[in-house]
Parts: sequence; structure tokens; C-alpha cells
Amino acid sequence: MTKPSPVDYADIQGLVRFGYGALTEAAFLLLRVQDATAAKAWLASAPISTAEKLAKAPDTTLQIAFTREGLHALGVAEDILAGFSAEFYSGMAGEENRSRRLGDTGANSPQYWGWGGPAKNPHLVVLLYARRDHLAGWSEAIRGPHWERAFEVLDSLPTSNLFGVEPFGFKDGISQPMVDWKRERQVNGDELAYGNLVSLGEFLLGYPNEYGKYTDRPLLPSGADIGSVLPDAEDKPAMRDLGRNGTYLVLRQLEQDVRGFWQFMDQQANSDPQARQELAEAFVGRKQNGEPLVALTDRPIDGIGKEDAALNQFTFDADTNGLRCPLGAHIRRANPRTTDLPDTADNVFSKLEHTLGFGETSFNSDVIASTRFHRLLRRGREYGPPLSIEGALQPAPPDNAERGIHFISLGANISRQFEFVQSAWIMSSKFAGLTDESDPLLGNREPIPGCPITNTFSLTQRNAAKRNISALPQFITVRGGAYFFMPGIRALRFLARI
Repeated sequence: MTKPSPVDYADIQGLVRFGYGALTEAAFLLLRVQDATAAKAWLASAPISTAEKLAKAPDTTLQIAFTREGLHALGVAEDILAGFSAEFYSGMAGEENRSRRLGDTGANSPQYWGWGGPAKNPHLVVLLYARRDHLAGWSEAIRGPHWERAFEVLDSLPTSNLFGVEPFGFKDGISQPMVDWKRERQVNGDELAYGNLVSLGEFLLGYPNEYGKYTDRPLLPSGADIGSVLPDAEDKPAMRDLGRNGTYLVLRQLEQDVRGFWQFMDQQANSDPQARQELAEAFVGRKQNGEPLVALTDRPIDGIGKEDAALNQFTFDADTNGLRCPLGAHIRRANPRTTDLPDTADNVFSKLEHTLGFGETSFNSDVIASTRFHRLLRRGREYGPPLSIEGALQPAPPDNAERGIHFISLGANISRQFEFVQSAWIMSSKFAGLTDESDPLLGNREPIPGCPITNTFSLTQRNAAKRNISALPQFITVRGGAYFFMPGIRALRFLARI
């Protein structure tokens, strides 16, 4: 078997590999192209940070991603645009059916968004990251002589440094997949043990994914590659690969009702601080410090290092009924940690028994899709000032500040990754065999076909009936969103010359 070629880190935007957590200041500029010639001139000289490791960590970085409308505004031909995924081409709010599946109905409807949607969709996002007190200067330095003529600033999304804690007060960014940068992972048959190491092609276009296949992306004949800047397609060497080393970026502005969240918990707990805390942790599936509600496993999990083991070395195999972590808790929905054949040993008899439907250990052991095909790299940032639990329990002041997360995920397949997780796991009222409940944090509480009630949350109790909490309010509201393509560096050069 031919050894795969090494990854060209110089051709990848750095956000994919690093996340830039040490750069605590950030702003996301949503732009529209006013003058394509000036925009391409700015792109040709933009100081974009790559995925190369440097001797000294940078003080500032810049990343760029485009919507389909943005690529069109630069002059990308329709036949090239058609090579991108249907989800990217249509856009996050491009179809009513998509909005319904994503839960973008009711208060989440695109008609109420501050940005995004058919009328307010940006052409590109410029993501700026900087060390403390460097952001203002960096924001000015990146503009250059072409900026004013090239772009209209649709919006500027600020961020906050909450020191690794999201606005509800829980440690965030804990569970991330490990990317197979060395290209050593072999995808052979069924995965019978949960692992955290995921194929590179799940996150970068132009590489094999967890199916051992190459995700569709725009491939060009060599004659269409002006200046021969694009890399060859690994699976089709006669073609040039506009997608290679690029990825899709999903950006959603999620406003969090921190006061509403803690006041609801307090009401349900009859103002008992311990009961209030435990209920909030049941909604999330972790303690506030990030510890999982289920016990850690003694078995090392592939792709989870020693530094992450205390918070991440666990599955839900020993808690199939949700006694410790409720079946509908947020972390179970976002990453169910399931394998291809749950409760199956690595031998032909066990596989056959499972296939025939015998020997199942729990009702819902086989109703959730295998996790490895639906992982996301999350790169979001919080916004708004911090608010303690004690502060949240007080009435809101007249100038109540907005708080939330600018959710960012990276993946090579919008449909199978972000959209699947959002629709089949987060918003579904039938997740894990449940009824009448969607995600306790992200659910919009709107009725859906076949399920008029989605505003409950159930807790399994030992030797007692389930405890059902009803009339959950909506704690998180979508305020904007769009799908972007984050190109590789060579693809950016191509776009600047097109």
C-alpha cells in the first residue's frame, strides 16, 4: 500500500489545527464585496496565518472564509460553484425545509436574525485573533490600501474572554476530536470501541474520510488553473483541487438567556442551592468544572491523551438507562460516544448475534448513529460580560447585556456533520428513544410534525418513576448564521487571480 503524502501545513489556515486559545481577544468581521478587483488585491496580500508550527507563538492571526455569494462576487464561475456541497450552495437559511430541520423556526427564524439569511448574508468573514491589548491595532493593520474600496462592513461580532467558561457558567471546549494529522488511521470494517481519533478527511477536503472516501469538492481541469497554483487532486491526479486543505465553516450567533436559565433551575429546586446545581448539571451532562456525570473508564480511549483523560475518558456504556447522566442531556446529544455496533465484541459470533437482534442489553443501545461519522471541530468564542449565578438570580437591569456564543464548527461535510448533529440529535424529540423533549439547552420548544410537545426534560430515577420537568423555556436563541468555505492558502491565491 502506498504511503499517503504528508500534510502541507503551509497550505492550511491555522484555525483548523490550533484554535488560537492563547489569543484571548477576537473579532469576526462580516463583509460584503463592493469592488471585486480591490477585494482580490487585498486577498493577494492578506497576512493569513497557516497551520505551520512556529518557533514563537504569534501575537496576532487572521483567517478568511467565504459564502457562496462571496465567491460569486469575486467572479468564481457557476460551474465551479456547483462543485461545492448543496448545503453550502443553498446557504444556512436558503430553504424553509433546512431551517425547520435546524430548529430555525419560531424565535430562531432567519427573519429575526441580525445578520445572515437571504437579505443579510455576508460575502466573507474575516476572523481576527490577538493577545490581550493587541486587537484594536491588529484590526487597523490588516486593512491596507484596498480595504475601504473593497468591502462594506455588514457587522462586527465582538467576543469576550471568559477564561474557558461559557456564559451559563460551565467549563467549555472540553470534548474535541483528535485529528489524524499523520494520516496513519486505517478505516477497516466496523469500529467496536469508541475512539476519539478521526480521519483527516472528516475536517479537510481532499483527503479520505471515515468511509475511506473523498468528499465531493470543486475539481478543475489544469487549463482552468491560472498560474498553476492549485494542488493536484489526490484521488484524480489529472485534476486541480480547489477544495484541498480547505474546510467548511459554520458560524451561528447563539444568544444565551443566562438569567432565565438559572432562575428556572432555582424555581424547580425550590431555591435549594445544591438541588439547583445538580439539576443544571443534569441538563448539561457535566459538572460546572467539566467533570462528566458518569464514571471514567479504565480503558484508554484512542485519541484521548493523559492531559484530557480526567474530563474526557468516558463513554455511556455503563449508563445505558441514564441514571447518572440523563439520556437527553446536552453532552449525550452532541457526542453520544457510540460505536458502529454497540455492545458487540470483536468476533464473528458477537457480530452475528447483534445483526440478528439478539443479546441487546438496553432498549436504546442501537438507535443512535455511530458517532465517528458526525464529529465537529469547534472553534467558537463567547461574547458579553460574565454573570454569576447569584447575579443571574437577581432581576435584570434596564440595560441588560446580551451574552452568548459565536458558535463555530469546522468540517468537510456540512450535511453529515453539523446538520446531522443539529437535526437528528440536538433538535430531535425522539433521540435515544425519548419523547416530547429536545436538547435542554439548545431546544427551541416549537412543536414539530408528529410531536406537538418538545419542552420537557426527563430524569431516570432508581426504583422510581421518571421525573419529568415540563414547560422548559427557550434558553438559547439564534441571532444570525451562515455557511462559509475556508480555502487553503493556494486556493486563496487562485481566488485572488480569478
